[in-house]
Amino acid sequence: MIIEDNPQNALLMKRLLQVRYDIIHAEEGGIGLEMAATADPDLILVDFGLPDMDGQTLVGLLKHDPKLCQIPIVAVTAWPEETARHLAKIYGCDDFISKPINTKTFLDQISQYIKTQDPKGSNLTYAHH
Repeated sequence: MIIEDNPQNALLMKRLLQVRYDIIHAEEGGIGLEMAATADPDLILVDFGLPDMDGQTLVGLLKHDPKLCQIPIVAVTAWPEETARHLAKIYGCDDFISKPINTKTFLDQISQYIKTQDPKGSNLTYAHH
């Protein structure tokens, strides 16, 4: 699952990921929460700068939901690397990926968080910044 409000960032991630995964996308945190609860994604990619809530609030809500708390959350953010690492850790994310994303390594980065060996049919959720 991707939670990202920037259309270009969301489109790039979708294009890279759809070769291996089924993707769902939300442009706002609230919608992302609702979609994650019903879709049961394998991974949530989250942007920290969403129009309706900040990253800390969104990750906190995801991590405190008994149904969603075990899903890995990876921040995808344009913050400088050290800031991103710090924020991801204190917000409760499992990791972060810096923007602009590296199109050559993005799929490999994502694959380390997906449990299944046959990802087609899994529900990858991406949250965006």
